[in-house]
Amino acid sequence: MSEGLRERKKRQTRQRIHQEANRLFVERGFDRVTIAEVAEAAEVSVNTLYNYFEAKEDLVLPPDQASADRLAEIVRERAPGDSPARAVLTRLRSELERRDRKLGLTEGFGPVFEMMRAAPTLTARLESLGQQMTDALAELLAEETGAGPRDPMPRAVASQIGWFHSLVYAEIGKRVVAGQAPGSLAKDILELLDSVEELLGERAFTYAVRKG
Repeated sequence: MSEGLRERKKRQTRQRIHQEANRLFVERGFDRVTIAEVAEAAEVSVNTLYNYFEAKEDLVLPPDQASADRLAEIVRERAPGDSPARAVLTRLRSELERRDRKLGLTEGFGPVFEMMRAAPTLTARLESLGQQMTDALAELLAEETGAGPRDPMPRAVASQIGWFHSLVYAEIGKRVVAGQAPGSLAKDILELLDSVEELLGERAFTYAVRKG
């Protein structure tokens, strides 16, 4: 279905607000910019801005792009024969190979990441988001496998997956701040995932394999 005029205008307004907010945050710092200033720069009212973004942190980390259900969604969508760990590794490799924007593999992301790292509320949001992803995945794995409340495996496997997922983002952030180009950065992180795969071992990749 093609995008209607109303939907296109809403998408463009949302994108403009997001871009202007991040421009101001990078220039002056997240905590030094007010919602009113963002609204003025984006040429919308404060009420309109809040219709698109419920909180100031959402301007940097929109819920539709930074979803607490990301890992669980990847695992739900895995193909027959795939384990949860394999599905997440495969998705990360695919995103790295195409330099997906959600990983920060774009020119100019370094200053944005530095701005995020300098804002306590944003670093707290990122930490909370990572924990929520792991929690949601552990709950899904317990449901799929029929594990009891005392079974440690869903939590253990979800924590391992959450660990290497967070590792990818942390390494990308560190490297873009250092000025590494997205192309060579993606290649290095792909090699890092190869090492992660060797480290995890067979047990992680045979847990909760989806039946055909």
